[in-house]
Amino acid sequence: METSEKIQGSGILQLFASLLIPQSSCTAKVANIIAEVAKNEFMRIPCVDAGLISPLVQLLNSKDQEVLLQTGRALGNICYDSHEGRSAVDQAGGAQIVIDHLRSLCSITDPANEKLLTVFCGMLMNYSNENDSLQAQLINMGVIPTLVKLLGIHCQNAALTEMCLVAFGNLAELESSKEQFASTNIAEELVKLFKKQIEHDKREMIFEVLAPLAENDAIKLQLVEAGLVECLLEIVQQKVDSDKEDDIAELKTASDLMVLLLLGDESMQKLFEGGKGNVFQRVLSWIPSNNHQLQLAGALAIANFARNDGNCIHMVDNGIVEKLMDLLDRHVEDGNVTVQHAALSALRNLAIPVVNKAKMLSAGVTEAVLKFLKSEMPPVQFKLLGTLRMLIDAQAEAAEQLGKNVKLVERLVEWCEAKDHAGVMGESNRLLSALIRHSKSKDVIKTIVQSGGVKHLVTMATSEHVIMQNEALVALALIAALELGTAEKDLESAKLVQILHRLLEDERSAPEIKYNSMVLICALMGSESLHKEVQDLAFLDVVSKLRSHENKSVAQQASLTEQRLTVDS
Repeated sequence: METSEKIQGSGILQLFASLLIPQSSCTAKVANIIAEVAKNEFMRIPCVDAGLISPLVQLLNSKDQEVLLQTGRALGNICYDSHEGRSAVDQAGGAQIVIDHLRSLCSITDPANEKLLTVFCGMLMNYSNENDSLQAQLINMGVIPTLVKLLGIHCQNAALTEMCLVAFGNLAELESSKEQFASTNIAEELVKLFKKQIEHDKREMIFEVLAPLAENDAIKLQLVEAGLVECLLEIVQQKVDSDKEDDIAELKTASDLMVLLLLGDESMQKLFEGGKGNVFQRVLSWIPSNNHQLQLAGALAIANFARNDGNCIHMVDNGIVEKLMDLLDRHVEDGNVTVQHAALSALRNLAIPVVNKAKMLSAGVTEAVLKFLKSEMPPVQFKLLGTLRMLIDAQAEAAEQLGKNVKLVERLVEWCEAKDHAGVMGESNRLLSALIRHSKSKDVIKTIVQSGGVKHLVTMATSEHVIMQNEALVALALIAALELGTAEKDLESAKLVQILHRLLEDERSAPEIKYNSMVLICALMGSESLHKEVQDLAFLDVVSKLRSHENKSVAQQASLTEQRLTVDS
């Protein structure tokens, strides 16, 4: 530190610039001094200001290995955490020369060359670390295939391997890198390297590269084909009973990565193997485990396997629902929220195929799910609502049973006002509407009216999502057709008639919205007060214009509605 300060004060840095000449015998020594000086943070900008970068970059064209080594060190240290250093190296074109060296020296395995390769990798790391535009520049220069090749050839060299891994970890965060990585054999090389590692720290380094890479579907499949899953399952087996901090962390990383691999359609299907696969069976065994992390990963994995009808049907027929219900049962009182959320996600996905709904209902899934009605956790509330909505789709009896459950309906009405949680609010509205649409039951409508649900369905008719608007209008039309007297006051105070007028007037309203709004208008005519509101708002003008609508169903409904309005006026 003291020496560096003296060097800075003496003006010797400017002198160094003139000593950095390829022919001189002291060039390597001067570059070495600069490398040592630049280890001090406050000396990096003075090195740039003294004009050292350009002559150092020129020295990268030297044939002398020691000159290259010390020059690489000097540039790497000047770039470390220094915007000015990086900028100067960038302008001098240093990165491209270093990448060219890595390419040409890649296959030489003697120790001196490996040391040089390590320094060059380190220099590129310091040059681009946490700088997206410089990382993108390296990617465009083709650094990724070169580094992957380096890793394959020099996997016995710990220092060089480590440097490659750190570089991969940085580059893999960039979206633009994933395609380049996918066109190399990185998956194979990383899995090969992973299998050799015994130390926790080394495996952790590889995990840090695998996680961002595995976000890419093509790489997911390559990792599965390279045998990563078997490694992960082995780690889980080894660490599951350990209470050491490192082992617990590694178990979490391995099981999380396993779940991530299942997010790709091809990789997931490959591992499912028609429900007979070893991997699928092993993941199943995690669900009854006593380890919360494994329960979570197991439930999330099932949710990921349950992404197509074939898999869902197979799993339900083979008893997965009971396993998930047992798991939920263990987490009802003061349970683990992430496990609850994951198990409900899996049940929701499993309930999508039509043939599974009745089987899941008779297995008691609704009762299991309703135990979480008192949960104050929005993620759990959201999945609970989604699961129930999936289960009652076209299941009249189940919809009626749930729709008459006052506790449920009151909770839904409460959640319809959860302004801070748009997802919960939206799902509550959709479930209220679904209970009416699928049950078509007067008792359900009465329960919803008495619990104050009508105003929320009216608000839902103004949603920005057409599907939700439509579901609301159909539910409201059923209320008007079956229980108009009971709901009349609520429909009035929610200003339904004005909203329908707006929907019909608005040119942006989808055809099905216009159609269902007119069906609803006709249904409201049975109420004296609502009838009067319809007359006062001059609906005839709006409706008669819709007779020439390009959509045939809308035009026909407009004619019928016009007749109805004319007769009743």
